[in-house]
Amino acid sequence: MRRRQGVTLLIPGPRVGRSRVRLLFADFDWGLLLLVCVLIGIGLANLYSATYATAHSAKFNQQLVWMCLGLTSYFVFTFIDYRNWQRWAWIAHIGVIVAILAVRFFFEAVKGSQRWIMIGPLRMQPTELAKLAVVISLARLLHDWDEMESTLSAMAPKIGLLVLPVLLIAWQPDLGSASVLGLIILSVSLLLVKTIWPIIVLMFGGLASLPLLWERMHGYQQSRVLAFLDPDADPTGAAWQTSQSVKAVGSGQISGKGFMEATQNHFNFLPEHWTDFPFSVWAEEWGFLGSVGLLIVFLVLIFWVVNVGLNAPTKFGQAICLGVASMIFLHTLINILMVTGWAPVVGVPLPLISYGGSSVLTMLTGLGLVSSISKRRRAG
Repeated sequence: MRRRQGVTLLIPGPRVGRSRVRLLFADFDWGLLLLVCVLIGIGLANLYSATYATAHSAKFNQQLVWMCLGLTSYFVFTFIDYRNWQRWAWIAHIGVIVAILAVRFFFEAVKGSQRWIMIGPLRMQPTELAKLAVVISLARLLHDWDEMESTLSAMAPKIGLLVLPVLLIAWQPDLGSASVLGLIILSVSLLLVKTIWPIIVLMFGGLASLPLLWERMHGYQQSRVLAFLDPDADPTGAAWQTSQSVKAVGSGQISGKGFMEATQNHFNFLPEHWTDFPFSVWAEEWGFLGSVGLLIVFLVLIFWVVNVGLNAPTKFGQAICLGVASMIFLHTLINILMVTGWAPVVGVPLPLISYGGSSVLTMLTGLGLVSSISKRRRAG
């Protein structure tokens, strides 16, 4: 506020501007942001090494753009009170269901599956966005169940709506994403529901649907599962990806071959190394020590998110944090089991390391929600 010739001018001075910035960043979770930036740096460095001087070198620039968009989303979701998303949870959930159905009926299949919405050069996977939408709607469901003390029969329609994206994604078929979604729902529900009977029903329903899922799978997907069960049956065919990945991981030995020195990668023995197998590139270049270091970063991030959830002031916030932690944990676990030969190749990306805009945007938006919860952990 300034005075000029008897007139009061309401012009904010520099001190007012600085106070507003301080207020905006009050209780900001800098530790979480640091962990996110470390993983982003590792992911970009690993992608550059995997694609430089190849026909796929443009992927680095594309990923850089997605990382910037993802960080923008991270900050936007941080500064918006996470409780505002309660009212929009089911609307976003239904929107994702519509997007999945649109992919099924209006867009062409890519590599045997219908998973992408293609608008010009841009491709988006609704299955990735569905993971975050399911986390938010699951948090709303558990919040309402606890606050309203509703019976299982009263909540059954919402439970059915919650599980519907899992079934639609399995129908594409995308067994990897469907499994991750189902496991997120089960893990968060087991920790927060008052009775386990809905979980038991969902688990038996999932097991009973396995034969139907097998029939829906494409031939190459069935071959991958069979190759996992018996790798020696087709070592140069369906088992080729896993075999080369295991060799790349093992060839890194203790300390690795060095940055941009991975021979399995640069001689193209390792297929899809920028999406499905980035951990193999990392392990070959940085060895056992580097691999353990990367896993430690993921573990610290997961525990950090869980700790935010334990201190969240509402059950809605608790469920979101546990859902995001489960999403990161399951993606990391399945991807590493996949590239080391302990699980079939199902195309589950490694969080913030694998190339892919939809995955990056989903992960950073989810972590932005966690940051928003951490920022308001003292709220009533």
